[in-house]
Amino acid sequence: MSARDWFLLIILSTVWGGSFFFFEVALQTLPPFTVVLGRVSLAAAALLLIARARGASLPFSGTIVRRYLLLGAISNAMPFSFIVWGQTQIPSGLASIINAMTPIWAVLVGLLIGSDERLTPARAMGVLLGFAGVAVLMGPDLLRELDPYSLGQLSVLGATICYGFAVHYGRRFGDTPPLVNAAYMLTAAAVWLTPVTLIVDQPWTLSPGLQGWAALAGLSLLCTAFAYLLYFRILASAGATNMSLVTFIVPVSAISLGAVFLGERLEPTAFLGMGILFLGLAVIDGRLWRLLRHRRKSDRLTSRS
Repeated sequence: MSARDWFLLIILSTVWGGSFFFFEVALQTLPPFTVVLGRVSLAAAALLLIARARGASLPFSGTIVRRYLLLGAISNAMPFSFIVWGQTQIPSGLASIINAMTPIWAVLVGLLIGSDERLTPARAMGVLLGFAGVAVLMGPDLLRELDPYSLGQLSVLGATICYGFAVHYGRRFGDTPPLVNAAYMLTAAAVWLTPVTLIVDQPWTLSPGLQGWAALAGLSLLCTAFAYLLYFRILASAGATNMSLVTFIVPVSAISLGAVFLGERLEPTAFLGMGILFLGLAVIDGRLWRLLRHRRKSDRLTSRS
């Protein structure tokens, strides 16, 4: 990747890592479903306005509605809700680490639905390392008792399963402009979340104050609308493989923000589990091993000459 691509990737990772921080801040004055609805609805409105300003076509039909309702449910409404509720029980930094399981589930879902991807020995090893890392993160207490802390971890893990399905289903929308895809799926997520939020949270009775509104603005406009625009720009210039590097950087920014501004301190087992999980992701990604093989080959050629 070019230096510009790396710079944009770091910005995107910081912004997405910031979503865990803003979730934590918003939850101090707002209940979970209201936080998620605020995020997706404001972001959807912003992206629809941008799409209209750019002259993008916004098609509408019954088939489109049904497809985006499913995409919005598994890519936004469900996983965002799982993560936000999970963060009512666990630190934001820990939630960001568990969220890095998404590529592991994407591999497993691909095998389940019979996609073109094969389970190579490297991928199998990466999947096993990923689950080993999560096991270290959650610890043996999970096997003895399902306390709120453990349920919070499982809730975030459930979000990564949703993302695993969303990765594959989202490939069906390749012919639609990325900006329209993002706007439509966020709008669909808002459709799902609105009745739930009205019934469960009764948001008209809430008083979020400046802190709550600021957190919602950061979540929706910065960590969602701006992040999607940045994501698709990097994807176009650097490709999907390089884009996957964001998985490694997001927890770093989330943990840093949680430590500096929220006073969070994670246990040593969290960092050990993160290291094992990241090793699994690196094995699945494969570029590190390709680089090492290339260097060994170059060294052999150099020694022969």
